[in-house]
Amino acid sequence: MMRIAAALLLVATLPACAHSDRGDATRTLQVDGKSRSYVLHLPPADAKGPHPLLLLLHGGGGRGRGMLRLTGIADRADRAGFILAMPDGIDRHWNDGRATIRNPQDDIGFIAALIDRIERDYPVDRSRVAVAGISNGAIFAQRIGCDLAGRVGAIAAIAGTLASDYASHCRPARPVSVLQFGGTDDPIMPYAGGKVADFGGRGEGGNVLSVDDTVAFWSRADGCAGLSAAQPLPSPATSDPTRVTLRTGEHCRAGSALQLYSIHGGGHTWPGGLQYLPALLIGRTTRQIDAGDIIVRFVLDHPRR
Repeated sequence: MMRIAAALLLVATLPACAHSDRGDATRTLQVDGKSRSYVLHLPPADAKGPHPLLLLLHGGGGRGRGMLRLTGIADRADRAGFILAMPDGIDRHWNDGRATIRNPQDDIGFIAALIDRIERDYPVDRSRVAVAGISNGAIFAQRIGCDLAGRVGAIAAIAGTLASDYASHCRPARPVSVLQFGGTDDPIMPYAGGKVADFGGRGEGGNVLSVDDTVAFWSRADGCAGLSAAQPLPSPATSDPTRVTLRTGEHCRAGSALQLYSIHGGGHTWPGGLQYLPALLIGRTTRQIDAGDIIVRFVLDHPRR
């Protein structure tokens, strides 16, 4: 686990993809007396607004700038005219609702202020404001769905579920469309829920709900009539041993949507993204689906009503 903790910090230094021609510079925002940083990636100049807005949340030990390379989402988002924002957590972590978080800063206030700033400065499609995160960022995305349902219409959680400590406090003001991705062989964020790896005391630890319990929670919160049976998806990458099944929420309220992608044999990774560490340490990155493509399509297809 110590080797994983050290190596995960390398993800923070990953350079962004080759999209710096539009000035993906780090910017700052004053929130609660603190200077908070983020990277903004704008759509091509010929893209017509208003633009969907997608916030990408790094995992523990990461930084926002590394999310473009990790996810490979920029090209797909550019074609769809998205604004991408990659904020930074304090000390490279988010206050995601776990009682074990060391820095309980007001990250909800930061995200709300960041959305305000971008909506003030650019033509944002306010019916298509979404958040996607991995690991600590995924748990935080769940909390954002709980606390900012009036601002954020969709969340996508990759390798992270709802914090057990926060589940009883989660009362979304309105239905939120939810994408959940989970690897059954995740060695850090257990698919079956329970204790999160703390890397010998260097990580945040704590406990999370299982993938199934998290999806069941959102099914109830969104007033869905239930969940479909798991449907196996095609496996186009024949050399990839992972397999993916999909469950969907049925007849959810106010046009919200719920989808669960279970990656059988998948690890603590972004589906279709960078295998940032050897599979021996973090598990496999599936090549059967691309989470970036799915997220962009999901946000476009399910605007907040």
